[in-house]
Amino acid sequence: MDKEMLGKLSALIDENKGKRKFTQSVDMIVNFSGVDFSKPDNRLNAAIMLPNGKGKTSGVIVFSDDRTLAENAQSLGAKVIKSSELPSLANDKTAMSSLLKAELLAQPALMPQIAKALGQVLGPRNKMPKPLIGTDVSTAINNISKSIFVRSKGKYLPTAHCTVGNEKMATEQIAQNVDEVLGTFAKKPGKQYIKSVFLKLTMSKPVRLV
Repeated sequence: MDKEMLGKLSALIDENKGKRKFTQSVDMIVNFSGVDFSKPDNRLNAAIMLPNGKGKTSGVIVFSDDRTLAENAQSLGAKVIKSSELPSLANDKTAMSSLLKAELLAQPALMPQIAKALGQVLGPRNKMPKPLIGTDVSTAINNISKSIFVRSKGKYLPTAHCTVGNEKMATEQIAQNVDEVLGTFAKKPGKQYIKSVFLKLTMSKPVRLV
């Protein structure tokens, strides 16, 4: 991030920091031009690991019937759901609300059961769990907690929204996260298609970076 952009980011944080009774997130809006997102090959569908995380720890839920895996996940603070619990979840509004707010991981063998029991709710919201490959639960939980998922939505408008941190993070950390996201978009759909970039806090007006 160049000095001018970093200055705008610093001013945004300084002007709005601490003005709310909650910690505001820092959100980025990227507008594209010249690319048709209605075409499947052009659609955004990226998992981006932010180098400095999102500034908050999202709850992680792991679907697993494996005892060792489950115990490891619980020791790291994750909640574990067994396959036997799946049929009752769909009708439990409180449980489904928790699922939609959390980061989800699952044993690959359980994915068909999860899709059958919860797919109608999780699928349209792009919240289907990520397959947990191998037994390194610690790395998986750390990675998914730091990751954001950017996808084309609705009528495939040429814009993307994502969180790149919060107001309590150092400006340099947020800047590095912004650079990571823009670096991803520079590869797909391509730097030449990035028309404008805005940053805002949850309750602030947007500031144009690019």
